[in-house]
Amino acid sequence: MSENLPGILALFNDVAPGSESDYETWFQTEHLAERLAVPGFLIGRRHEAVSGSPRYFNYYVTQSVDVLKSDAYLARLGDPTPMTRKVMTAVFKNMNRTVCRRTYRAGQMAGVAVVTVRFDRKPEEAQMIAAVDAMSRDTAVACGEVWLAASPAEFPISAEERLRGGDRKIEACIVVETLRVSDAEKIAAALAGKFPDAEVGVYRRLCELRSSN
Repeated sequence: MSENLPGILALFNDVAPGSESDYETWFQTEHLAERLAVPGFLIGRRHEAVSGSPRYFNYYVTQSVDVLKSDAYLARLGDPTPMTRKVMTAVFKNMNRTVCRRTYRAGQMAGVAVVTVRFDRKPEEAQMIAAVDAMSRDTAVACGEVWLAASPAEFPISAEERLRGGDRKIEACIVVETLRVSDAEKIAAALAGKFPDAEVGVYRRLCELRSSN
């Protein structure tokens, strides 16, 4: 598979009750900017659940998956800041973290709401692409993407993951961005019917940061 495909670091997580302030402070004042300073990181986005779980969905777009095993990135993972250590050990809950390749994209706009369809077992890629294409014909849809997990064997377990006690992984994900939350809810219902074994969530975008490099 071509390494020219964009890399995706997909993260789904909950937060320990009462720790929301620490989580927000860490993400907004340290973590996003720290990650986007790594060469090859292009975009970081944060989302909060409207329906479904976990509560938070965050992802980073990189030039390729190679960025996510680069010396610069591994150095960051291997030397967590004091605030990161606190968040990883006491704040993060139910972490699902997967390195993926973005293998398909339809549409060029960005929406305010996102539907995620997470697969623990990868379906046929053609089936996922067909679903994205069908959804993208709706004028309420800004864009749709297919993400396929890279092999976990390519990526060493980091100091940050050890602090979290290990992460779950997905095998694939469909992501559909819409203009309105109500549109996302309708599309989520349709995709849940199409993929009954998948975990479907609707998320509202909180913020986005792009690399200045």
